[in-house]
Formats: sequence, C-alpha cells, structure tokens
Amino acid sequence: MTGAAANAGPTPGPSPGQQSGSRSSAGGASTSRPSAAGAAGPLGSADGAWTGPAGFTAAYAQRAAVVPKSGLTRLRRLLDLLGQPQRAFPSIVVTGSVGKSSTVAAIIALLDGFGIRAGSLRAPTWLGPAAQISVAGGEIPADALGRAYDDIAPYLPLVEDDGPLGATELLVAVAVAAFADAPVDLVVVESGGNALGGFGDLADLLDAPVTAVTPVATSWSGQDWPEDLDGLPATADAPVDTAADVTSVGTAIRADTLIVLAQQSLPAARALLGQAALAGATVAREGMEFGVLSRRVAVGGQMITLKGLGGTYEELFLPLHGAHQAHDAAVALAAVEAFLGGGQNQLDLDVVRVGLAAVDGRGRLEVVRRSPTIILDVADSPLAVTAVVQALREAFTFDSLVGVVAVDGDEALAARILAVLEPALAAVVVTSAATPAALPVDDLAAVAAGVFGAERVEVTPRLDDALDDAVRLAEQESELGGAGVLVTGSAPVVGRARALLRS
Repeated sequence: MTGAAANAGPTPGPSPGQQSGSRSSAGGASTSRPSAAGAAGPLGSADGAWTGPAGFTAAYAQRAAVVPKSGLTRLRRLLDLLGQPQRAFPSIVVTGSVGKSSTVAAIIALLDGFGIRAGSLRAPTWLGPAAQISVAGGEIPADALGRAYDDIAPYLPLVEDDGPLGATELLVAVAVAAFADAPVDLVVVESGGNALGGFGDLADLLDAPVTAVTPVATSWSGQDWPEDLDGLPATADAPVDTAADVTSVGTAIRADTLIVLAQQSLPAARALLGQAALAGATVAREGMEFGVLSRRVAVGGQMITLKGLGGTYEELFLPLHGAHQAHDAAVALAAVEAFLGGGQNQLDLDVVRVGLAAVDGRGRLEVVRRSPTIILDVADSPLAVTAVVQALREAFTFDSLVGVVAVDGDEALAARILAVLEPALAAVVVTSAATPAALPVDDLAAVAAGVFGAERVEVTPRLDDALDDAVRLAEQESELGGAGVLVTGSAPVVGRARALLRS
C-alpha cells in the first residue's frame, strides 16, 4: 500500500511551520506562547494578505459578528432603495443542506465554457469575502467591489436605524450592485442559513427560473446519503424535524421555477415533492429525469457519464473525488440544461467536457502536499464527513491517516462528526477554530477522547503546530511512506491550513 492518491494531480505545497507551541494529550496540561501564526486574516479570510477596498473592508469588519435577523427585512429594504438591482438579471439558486458550493462551482464552470458572463455568490467564508463573489469565472476585482460599496454606502443609515446589517447581508448587497454594474448575463447564488457565513433565504429576492436543491438532511447518519456506505459506523440516528429542514429551502420552490432535485432520503423527498406539488412547481428528479449513469476513479479525479435532461454525456472528466461530487455535477449539468433551454436539447458535449474539467476543486479533498500527503476538505456536518470518508476509501490508500479537526458547533455535533471519522483515522489532533461558533478546544478534546480513546487524541490549539503534530504521528505509524493527514471540520480552519501550506 502507498500513501499516494490513486488519482494524483494536485500541486504540493511546503511543509508546515516548524515552530513549537502549545500541545498536550487529551486531558493533559498544556503550555502556550503568544503568536499570530495561523491566525485568520482580515475579514476572516484564510489569506492574511488580502485587504480589499478600504471602505468595504472597514464596513464588513464592523458587522462581522452580527447575525442577520430572520427574513432579511433590512436587506430587502436596502435593495428596494437601490431600485431592486437584483432584478436586472436572472438567477440560478442553489439550496439544500450539503453540496451547494460544489454545485455552484460546477454550474459556473459549465456556463463559462458556453461563453456566458455569469456572476456567482457563494456562502463559504473560508477563502475570504472577496472570493465569495465572482464575475466571469474569476474573483471580483477590488476596484469593482469598492465602487459597488460606494454606491450603496449612502443608503446604509436609512436601513440600519434599528441596528446594523450583518456582514453577510452587506456582502449580498455589494455583490448585487456589482453584478448590475458589470453587467452579467445571470447570477448563480448559494442560498440558505441565517447564521454567520450563510446568506439566508435569498430566493424570494431574485428572478430565478431555475433552482437546484442539493441533498436535504433529515438525520446525520450515512443512511441519508444516496450511495451505499458499507463500513461506516452503525451509530443510532439523531433525526431532526424534516418539516423544518424542508422549510429551510424556503421560497426557492415556487410555481414559476423549474426545480432540479438531487437524490434525497425518503422523508426529504416526500416533503420536498409535496411542497413542489402545493406550489405548482415543475420538478426534474435525480434518478428519474437525470442522474449519474457510471463513474470510475481516474488520475486526478474521476470519469463520469451523466444522463442529462436533454441527452447523455459520456466520458466526462471531473477533477474531484467521490460519489457525492459526481452527484453534484449531475445536478449542476441539469440546472444548466434547464436554464439554457428548458432541458429540451442536449448541450454541446465538447463544451460540457471542457467545463466540468475546469471545476474549482479548492477545499474538496484537495491535496496540498506530498510526503506525507496532506488533504483538505471543508466538511462541517456529519453528512458531509460521511461522503468524505467514502471518497477517501475509494481514491486513496494509506497505511496511516491522521486527522486535524476543529468544529464549529456544539459537543453533540462534534461527537457525530468524530464518530464518522473514527474508523478512517489512526489518530486525531484537535485544534482551535478561533471563530465565534467554534467549540472550545478543551471541550472538543473531551469529546474526541470519548470517541477515539484518549491514547489516540492529541490537543494542539495552534494550527501550525497541529499540522506538525499530525505529520509526526502519521509518519510514526507508517515507515514505508504510506502516511496521510486529513484537515477537516471547521471551514475557517481548512482555509487557514490552506494558506499556511501553500504560502
């Protein structure tokens, strides 16, 4: 067995910093020394070098800890004052519990292949706010971001009389203004979540003829995922309110929208199809009208054959690992087919091949270093981690795999994430997420000790030191070079690790 991926192709980065810092075993004492290494950059960016236009940077930072109020009432008022610029272009909305960002990335890559000038608004903050907004397939230029902020700044006092907008609301308004000014042919929007890092339910604000609904979680166990997950821990489900999860899809399901529905668990499928029937929406279902016909591991990703709404697309290279990414690509292709012609005709196969081969793979089982192999994946829910574990088993062979994990959430969420990871990891190094939503590292260590056993847990609050410790542990367990490190859980931690390892 070797530690190399069965499908190579990443760009290796340098080793983590060699400084020593605060470390302990689970339950042990630790000492620390002050340092800024590995800290988040401006505006929570993973890359401390990004500063952005001064006015927007300051306004965003002032609102960074504000959680938007339910319903986004003030954002709606602001857009009304601006003349509803979000109505200047059609939109494709992507909503659901997992897979939204990957689906948006695939949609953007496909549209770019067809020469369509698209904007996108993506929720994950781990690459920094500027990277959440793209125009024509690239990060929005700083001067365009600055002009858009200057356009809306005079109106902010008119809508903030009862408190400031959240940073995410401000980002949405700036993005919309920038898209209208660009201009763009359409915008792809990741919708959902009112907490920090989520944009809330944006669908009702937009002219969206197509909505893609990715898998909606109704329990945390692997049974929610459409693929067979043999070998994962048979831990009891922790079901949540299916109606509440479906409601989180919000106004995205409506009569004037074609709904591209990813394969769902049975409870979610029943609820979503029922909501679509009540709204009078047209639905295209994965596994019926479109889907994944075949897939196989390839160098640097996988080869897939997709059934689209308008035809069959054979031998498509997708530079991402795992069955879940193939399903996300199928949803993205169907959404693009629906937007470009209602799904009535097959798209140009060569253009589709070029588009999917260019999908952004950052933070999706991304290999950033060799010897040992270090892999990054933004998987912050049990359902997402389940898909990652399956993809790891399919695409990589390790003698020893060590995790670096931080969690944004409570002990219950951490326990569920760690329970899925435990069979795949020889050991785990828990570290600090350093975000308002982060589970304190000592609490995470206690949970990890209960799942892994204290002897398989190390506690290293500083991220650069945590990476060093994980490399050391992996190499100790594998003398023949078959060692690997997986950095996962908290999105900001994955972003910071990427900045450290690729700097």
